[in-house]
Amino acid sequence: KPELPANFEEATWSKLRDCIMAVHCKRPVSCSLEELYTAVQDMCMHKMADKLYSRLQQECDSHISAHVSSLSDCLSLEAVPFLDRVAAVWQDHCSQMLMTRQIFLYLDRTHVLQLTSSAAPIKSIFDMGLALFRVHLATRPEIQHRTVEGLLELIGRERCGEAVNRPLIKGLVRMLTSLAIYTDAFHEPFMKAASRFYRAEGERLVAELDVPAYLRHCETRLFEEYERSSEYLDSSSRRPLISAVEAQLVGRHTGPLLDRGLGPLLDGHRVADLARLYGLMGRVGAVEPLRAAFREYVRATGLALVKDEEKDKEMVERLLDLKGRLDEVVGSAFVRSENFLATLKESFEYFINQRANKPAELIAKFIDARLRAGGRAAGAEELEAALDRALTLFRFIQGKDVFEAFYKKDLAKRLLLGRSASVDAEKAMIAKLKVECGSQFTAKLEGMFKDVELSDDVMAAFRASSAAAGLPAGVDVTVSVLTSGYWPTYPVLDVKLPEALDRASTVFRDFYLSKYSGRRLVWQHSLGSCVLRAAFPRGLKELSVSTFQTAVLLLFNDADTLSYKEIAAGCGLEEKELKRTLQSLACGKVRVLVKDPKGRDVADTDSFSFNSTFSEKLFRIKINSIQMKETEEENKKTNEQVLQDRQYQIDAALVRIMKTRKTLSHKLLVVEALQQLKFPLKAADLKKRIESLIDREYMARDPSDANVSCRCRPASMAWGRSLTFPAAHAAQCTNPKVKSTVCCLHMGKANGYAS
Repeated sequence: KPELPANFEEATWSKLRDCIMAVHCKRPVSCSLEELYTAVQDMCMHKMADKLYSRLQQECDSHISAHVSSLSDCLSLEAVPFLDRVAAVWQDHCSQMLMTRQIFLYLDRTHVLQLTSSAAPIKSIFDMGLALFRVHLATRPEIQHRTVEGLLELIGRERCGEAVNRPLIKGLVRMLTSLAIYTDAFHEPFMKAASRFYRAEGERLVAELDVPAYLRHCETRLFEEYERSSEYLDSSSRRPLISAVEAQLVGRHTGPLLDRGLGPLLDGHRVADLARLYGLMGRVGAVEPLRAAFREYVRATGLALVKDEEKDKEMVERLLDLKGRLDEVVGSAFVRSENFLATLKESFEYFINQRANKPAELIAKFIDARLRAGGRAAGAEELEAALDRALTLFRFIQGKDVFEAFYKKDLAKRLLLGRSASVDAEKAMIAKLKVECGSQFTAKLEGMFKDVELSDDVMAAFRASSAAAGLPAGVDVTVSVLTSGYWPTYPVLDVKLPEALDRASTVFRDFYLSKYSGRRLVWQHSLGSCVLRAAFPRGLKELSVSTFQTAVLLLFNDADTLSYKEIAAGCGLEEKELKRTLQSLACGKVRVLVKDPKGRDVADTDSFSFNSTFSEKLFRIKINSIQMKETEEENKKTNEQVLQDRQYQIDAALVRIMKTRKTLSHKLLVVEALQQLKFPLKAADLKKRIESLIDREYMARDPSDANVSCRCRPASMAWGRSLTFPAAHAAQCTNPKVKSTVCCLHMGKANGYAS
């Protein structure tokens, strides 16, 4: 059997050591790689692998120690030169260990691989080199500290806008990662430095910049740090770094940003900046403070609009504009967040009900202006959009009965005076209200349309009858017969009708009562209108006027000039209505009469004369717009009627609750009544109604139990009683043969020549 030479091990190792020294000293290797690979293989096959690995480790250790020690001489250099030197040493180490591994590849693939899963595993040749480098670097902490310090300095320069050598930083960061010292040696100092930098920057810039500019700066910084972490930092640093920037630039300044920025951004409708604010607040978990600030802004802004009595006429338009802007903000900037949508709704419900009744009244008037002929909304689509916008505010109102009262009053005038822009639009609006509030809410409104349709049938029957022949010559008449329960309550004003009008109303009354026996007609002349043909020196004109205006103008057929007292005696109108009528004829834009002396107010000593210089270009002239205008008395009466109706609703709710519960404490009765009633109500007002019902013996206090303050009265005492409600709330007339009817007389062309 052949034997190895006595000096085989030493001779072979000597050859391999010379090769290792040549690699680490950057000299050419004297032997070929094939020859060196065979030498390693021979030693491993002759069971010298353990000794070979140990000798290799010792040789590498001495060279790596020398390379790392050489860095100590460079500590005095500036950051960039020092880091260049460290990077060079690291690159040399990696290339040298790769070359060494190629030479000792057989050792690495056999001996090392076999022992990796054993009880005492050893590292691969390259990993062994990393471990040696890490050990010698740890024995010289000043080198590691200076390396990290230099890296932080370069990163700080880049944050300040200076161009730096990113590949250099990337290479050294990878070195720290490969040596498994990235977290302890670099990450923690890096995070502390980043927090210090952005804390100082945030405190400085939040005072110097306005909020939009500061928000843009925050976004820029976050993008820069994300790019930096992707470019040369370890992936484990990305999330902590971004979180630190968010915390220092945004989280620490949430209060000032919201206090200084949210209001101006919303006022200026800066949707992009608001989206930026929402995104940044979401990053730091400050969406709730943002929502609270948004709520306060909406409430304060809306309350200022609602409480501004000087601009009541513009309230609805301003509220709709505010709603539109905030809807866009929530939809675009706040990504239609359900919480913000709910906050917007709650805020509108809060402030719009802080001023009792007025917003509901103004919303009804806003709709009236759009549905009235000659209103602002010209096209059908524009009108539909305007009504839908008004309904958004209507949904927030608690006192919908106030809206109903004013809407019904305005609808009545539009229908009776022929001022509705579109019957289809009117019915569409009622359908919308029916969807919102139910059929009970719109029952009377639908009844008004039914009355108008029935009135057309009645007039067709009248014109086809022989009674129509009894009308004065040259006079046409149209009468609207209305059911009093459906329509608003109007005061009956006395007026001395001209002979032709009086005879026409008598003819129709006789016809109607002969056809419908048992009914009663009440004439509402305040809602009547008339078309007069007037002969002026400059030509004939047709004047569209109210019945009251007609009674005044026809007096001037017998005299060119009349005093106020003569007019009052001739037409029989009460003083306030007469002065209002004379103002419309002599002090408005179209002046059919001339007032002496001139002035806006009408006095008892004034005189009026026919305007012979009347020169209006139009042939048909409308002067009865005064009928569409609401007087203070009408407004006051409508509000009083709403309050009166509410009392009946409160009484009915209380009695209904007590009939169901029989016995209930005062506190629980109040709570349950407030839940059932759909309009705003104070507990003190509810207490008054309870006292009233107790006085009228619908309920009684329980003398035996102090905790039970209300008890339903026994049947023998209260069963026969019934609550008294106004006719407007009666569901059905007790006697179907008796029907109270309101009539409005609309005259055609009456030959009243004011000459």
